[in-house]
Amino acid sequence: MDIIVPLTENYEFRRVYARGKSAVRPSLVAYCMKRGGAAPRIGITASRKIGNAVKRNRARRLLRESARTLYPAIRPGVDIVLVSRGKTPFMHCGTVLTEMTSALEELGVLVSAAKNRAKPEKTASEKRT
Repeated sequence: MDIIVPLTENYEFRRVYARGKSAVRPSLVAYCMKRGGAAPRIGITASRKIGNAVKRNRARRLLRESARTLYPAIRPGVDIVLVSRGKTPFMHCGTVLTEMTSALEELGVLVSAAKNRAKPEKTASEKRT
């Protein structure tokens, strides 16, 4: 299990907002910016517009779980900020994961599965034809 490297400082969040690209989905807004470094860093936010503390915490938990699932497929050397939206606390985890996957694919952050898969070796009978 990979441990997610977090964005912690306000200036890091502001830099990603200002210089990064964004992708909008009904449950989240994803901001992404390339940087030097080995591990991808992820920051998660939920403003008070979302609702009370219970709703904000649920929104953050959903985004964190989806990010944890996708973390091994994220390219190294990027900063990502995930911002929850008003619908996030009322959605299922699978829906949030699907939307996060499509947003990160749009931003070009995910390493495609085709590149990761090794081509299968041809058998002796296939090599002859």
